[in-house]
Amino acid sequence: MSLFGLGRNQKTFRPKKSAPSGSKGAQLRQHIDATLGSGNLREAVRLPPGEDANEWLAVNTVDFFNQVNLLYGTLTEFCTPDNCPTMTAGPKYEYRWADGVQIKKPIEVSAPKYVEYLMDWIETQLDDETLFPQRLGAPFPQNFKDVVKTIFKRLFRVYAHIYHSHFQKIVSLKEEAHLNTCFKHFILFTHEFGLIDKKELAPLQELIESIVSPY
Repeated sequence: MSLFGLGRNQKTFRPKKSAPSGSKGAQLRQHIDATLGSGNLREAVRLPPGEDANEWLAVNTVDFFNQVNLLYGTLTEFCTPDNCPTMTAGPKYEYRWADGVQIKKPIEVSAPKYVEYLMDWIETQLDDETLFPQRLGAPFPQNFKDVVKTIFKRLFRVYAHIYHSHFQKIVSLKEEAHLNTCFKHFILFTHEFGLIDKKELAPLQELIESIVSPY
């Protein structure tokens, strides 16, 4: 991810997705880079004046997908089926996988398998031009915000698992500042656009309150 400095030991989990093509995506990405460079994350998440809300959601969805991929990619040798036989966020929260198409009834899978299913599922959505139009000016579907909300709800689960199960490893890799900045950016964005229900955020509630409340 170009937005933040990454250590040389960074392993990319899968190839980075590019934003929807066309000059609009490039313009919005420049805006994100410029505002993030200023260090003001609250400013960086706001819809730029005169821009289309769906275009903004689309570009940022791709960016956050890439960010979570990179972060999780640093942990693939530690987040194994043996170490993480279920996808959890602390003792009280367990996530089961279903995509509504191939797997209709939620199944219990290991954390790495859950993340693999999730990233494949998100990638399929991002590649679907009826959901994420590539051509400038092509219409977004009526349910676009619902699609985005489901993606963000599930990306949050990866953050929740990383914080609960692998934070000490992140500290030992000296990646905690990067993780915290990425998560702060993610939470401020979801807060700005109302993308994740409060009950879904419960596993990291205290951390989230410390991010959101100063504003």
